Amino acid sequence: MSTKTSGGERGHPPGGRTRLSVRRSARLVERHLMIHRHTPGVLVAEIFEPLLYLLSIGVGIGRLVGDVPGVADSAAGYSAFVAPALLATAAMNGAMNETTFNLLRKLRVDRVYDSMLTTPMTVWDIALGEVCWAVLRGTLAATGFLAVIAVLGLVQSPWALLVVPCAALVGFAFAAVGLAVTTFLRGWQDFQYIQLAMLPMFLFATTFYPLDVYPRPAQAAVACLPLYQSIQLTREIALGRVGPPLLVAVVYLVLMGLAGLVVARGRLARVLLS
Repeated sequence: MSTKTSGGERGHPPGGRTRLSVRRSARLVERHLMIHRHTPGVLVAEIFEPLLYLLSIGVGIGRLVGDVPGVADSAAGYSAFVAPALLATAAMNGAMNETTFNLLRKLRVDRVYDSMLTTPMTVWDIALGEVCWAVLRGTLAATGFLAVIAVLGLVQSPWALLVVPCAALVGFAFAAVGLAVTTFLRGWQDFQYIQLAMLPMFLFATTFYPLDVYPRPAQAAVACLPLYQSIQLTREIALGRVGPPLLVAVVYLVLMGLAGLVVARGRLARVLLS
């Protein structure tokens, strides 16, 4: 019979299943790949959404905006400024969708983790596996969008290839935080609070205009937003402006992801083992 122990894991002696196994986490990613291999439309939708924003705002409104300071190709102009921000948003949404809505379904409806915990898999393995899968999904969406904007002639520099690992970092930060937040949700109705945070951040985190349009006190508040740091990282690299200041965004996102993963593991253990 499977029972809880003082070590906090089911059916194993205290401390027997507290170690993280990358191999076991990889098995969870493999499971998700097998399930989603027949649903490529989900990935296409995550590429199509930022493309619609790019065509409507970047291209449409961009004709009224004209040249943007710091964009090398004046012919691309505003579209080249907006495209990297939408790429960061695609990575964020791809990762967040997986560790919020989809994870809550697996946690509360399908209850797939109950059976996993009867195997050698630990809560740490599940947390890391879900985050890795979300990072993969977000990175694929961002890479697909990068290919689209490259075809449209909106890639400003060969440095743009580094946007792919940057998208993975963005996905990691938001996936880990999304997983932590999901463990606090009481039900489907609480997703409105996630949207209440995500939508304003998308609109105000310099996705469509530079930071200096804000008053100075507001600039400090916007600069603290995780999507702003993500956009700064992808935009500066896509425009060929690579330098030490980008380390601020890298450190920010790494710390955000690690903190989210630690909180998520503790909360997930409480939810699964209660």
